[in-house]
Amino acid sequence: MSSSTAVQTMDALRDGAAQRSQQESMRLPSLTTTVPKEYVHRASLAEVFLTGCVKTGEDTFTLTGQWPRAHLYFNGPDGRSHDHLQAVETVRQAGIFLAHAEYHIPLGHHFVMRDISATTHPEHLGIGHTPSDLTIDTTFTRNRRDTVLGVDITIRRDGHVVATGDGHFSCVSPAAYRRLRGPALTSSIDYHPIGQSPADYGRALPGDVVLAPTDRPGVWWLNPDPSHPVLFDHGGDHMPGMVLLEAARQAACALQDPGTSILPTTTVNHFHHYADFDAPCFVEATAQPATRPGTFAALVTGHQSGRHIFTTHITGRRTTTPHTHPGQPRTHALAAAFSV
Repeated sequence: MSSSTAVQTMDALRDGAAQRSQQESMRLPSLTTTVPKEYVHRASLAEVFLTGCVKTGEDTFTLTGQWPRAHLYFNGPDGRSHDHLQAVETVRQAGIFLAHAEYHIPLGHHFVMRDISATTHPEHLGIGHTPSDLTIDTTFTRNRRDTVLGVDITIRRDGHVVATGDGHFSCVSPAAYRRLRGPALTSSIDYHPIGQSPADYGRALPGDVVLAPTDRPGVWWLNPDPSHPVLFDHGGDHMPGMVLLEAARQAACALQDPGTSILPTTTVNHFHHYADFDAPCFVEATAQPATRPGTFAALVTGHQSGRHIFTTHITGRRTTTPHTHPGQPRTHALAAAFSV
């Protein structure tokens, strides 16, 4: 066989193999996987809610996502509905993912969340026989003057709008972050397990409670378990924003009458300072006028070392708590070390 004939034979074999591969790929079903966990700042793939992205305009994208049927932490009071905070977490992941994947923010940069909000529609949050596949229409915003990035999203499931939300954040290089945080980089959480009823806070397990009561009504001490597999999915040197939002929800729940839990439908959250590990952070909740019977509204704030840490406005529906025992006290007094 001449050299030219051998080359032609090899080319024909490669062309045939490529054609067979293309035909086989056309027969295979479309498979679902998550986006890289590093692109949403999560350590566990189980905590990644995004599965894909298609660019539809200069700053518009259609993301896809999936919420699991049974999440370890984000779940409705009855266990049969998706959780409001799943929508908030999806907003967070959408912003971080697009910043990395589409706008070339390097991995390793720190994201400073300024605000994040969401509205959910409970009638479309029921858990079905399979995980919930999501279509997430997203607009990315860039303010070049003050380097604030943001997203505005609409989440659909089976053609229905299940949630809308938005968030804004800044990005900080590793070197700038080290200068910003200084000694706080090496601090750790001083956690104190407290014997109290988790149902008072709308949770089923004691380890899921992130608050501890003080000697003042409506004021709690932020006391999350740093070994919690969801709330502390990845390392850090300050309280994660989702811990603060869960604290706001639990504080709003604790304002309700015994036997009552809450189903948040709207949260508007602003972050003013980091909540550091090495000083007590106190969470205060105040009931606000409800818009109609069966609903609730609350203003929740966090303070640490004289600084305003976060503000949350939370509204939604009141529901019956299946885990609450009648007559169980909803407040306790902590030792003087944790009083306000």
